[in-house]
Amino acid sequence: MISINTLQAQEDVEIIEVTEDAVPKDLPFAIIENVPVYPGCTGEDNALLKKCMSDNIAAFVGTHFNIKKASKGLASGKHNVFVNFKIDKEGFVTNIKSRGPNKKLEKEAIRVMKKLPRLQPGKQKGKNVGVLYSLPITFYIEDNTKKG
Repeated sequence: MISINTLQAQEDVEIIEVTEDAVPKDLPFAIIENVPVYPGCTGEDNALLKKCMSDNIAAFVGTHFNIKKASKGLASGKHNVFVNFKIDKEGFVTNIKSRGPNKKLEKEAIRVMKKLPRLQPGKQKGKNVGVLYSLPITFYIEDNTKKG
């Protein structure tokens, strides 16, 4: 049996100096003033919007990721695929990269991320900016040879 057990946004912290005049082109999700907003997420609280965004992306991946097809040939146990992408200043998911135990899993992760809906873009100092997002996808493959 294959199931997705844990999906969560990883917030890598990178020190970026933001001056009054300059707004960086791309910022990490962890430090953006106004996070990108997933369709259906509402409110003014950035922390709640971050959580709603992360929860919705995790649910989307859990629904659309075809583990059975992509994990053929993998040993039983825990496996991870790490996905990085950018939500551009128009709200589209771009620059998708993945790293995992095999090319099938990496391609499946990219396929699913390309299907994400358009988001409301992130903002810094009132201007739309690109937002960098990291998503670790962790799943377990059960050993079907054991009988209990």
